[in-house]
Amino acid sequence: MRPARAATVAEVVALGRRRLPRPIAGIVDSGADGEVTLRANVAAFERLRLRPRALVDVSERDLSTTVAGTRVALPVLLAPTGAPALVHRGAEPAVARAAARAGTIYVQATTSSRPLVEVARAAAGPLWFQLYLARDRALTEALVDRAAAAGVRALCVTVDSAVAGARTRDPRTRLSARRWEARLAAGSLRHPRWAARVLPANLRGAVPLLHPARTRVPPRPVTAGEIAWLRARWAGPLLVKGVVAAEPCPRLIDLGVDGIVVSNHGGRQLDGLPASIEVLPEVVAAVAGRAEVLMDGGVRRGTDVLAALAFGARAVLVGRPYLYGLAAGGEDGVVRVLDILRDELDRALALVGCRSVAEVGPDLLRTAGPGQSARPPSTVMT
Repeated sequence: MRPARAATVAEVVALGRRRLPRPIAGIVDSGADGEVTLRANVAAFERLRLRPRALVDVSERDLSTTVAGTRVALPVLLAPTGAPALVHRGAEPAVARAAARAGTIYVQATTSSRPLVEVARAAAGPLWFQLYLARDRALTEALVDRAAAAGVRALCVTVDSAVAGARTRDPRTRLSARRWEARLAAGSLRHPRWAARVLPANLRGAVPLLHPARTRVPPRPVTAGEIAWLRARWAGPLLVKGVVAAEPCPRLIDLGVDGIVVSNHGGRQLDGLPASIEVLPEVVAAVAGRAEVLMDGGVRRGTDVLAALAFGARAVLVGRPYLYGLAAGGEDGVVRVLDILRDELDRALALVGCRSVAEVGPDLLRTAGPGQSARPPSTVMT
């Protein structure tokens, strides 16, 4: 089956997973430790129930919104991930082009396999840059200045990665470099098309696959002083990603942050955290309209997007779904994931009695009782 024929994000994911060697799928799927938070991100959406409005003319609907000053056609952004080049040779430029075709924003990761300027040239639409602070301040300065020179619209600094999480299903965290190479070679024999298209670029050094230590930026804890320094250096919108509680929000806004991304890193850092959608309402309340709030983690359907908007998010970000779309069909596969979410959100808006995303509010939601689920259990993937 081609991605264009997939009816749901889950079908695109299944197609993409079949086209990847198991070690690579393990990198994409893995969560921290017991993967409790990984599962919670999806399960929390399944406990929500909708409360439709009646007697509303919904013959015309508007899914567009503004995020950090940029108009987007739908409130779904493509999150920063470090794996595009592992799943498809098109890598980050293909993702950027797909975002432009869908009328939304791609957030390029610091750990990108392609230079920022190359991705910026490929991006016909708006581009954001996700920043990990380097231990060397001069390197961070260079990254920020490079983003500005490339025309990046907004800077999104990640604050939940002082150290790397223990990702149990990522085979690189358990295997020596030699055993990892052997696993990858065996997987390549079973997926020759993937090997022919993806491995050559990696072996040329575009993406250091061979050992986990080579794929991660040396962490630097993010402090209030670092945020203040970034605010002074970066002229555009500044967002902070990785907030899972209300307490730091007022201080972050006082430091000049324009947006907060509620995120538990897709369950890949600290296990045992609440699902992002569970803490979204308290973060929105703490922000009190002084900044925009976004969220990621567990979004798989248009109704999930609707729920996040109802709790006060300006938009959501998705990561693993579009990576599997990329694996399934390159740029077109990523577009298909966004098209499915767009269609589902549009239909959900009509059925709950909203003519635009601006009309979505908390009155549309109720929570389900313990043990209840709004849909059958889904494959764990956040």
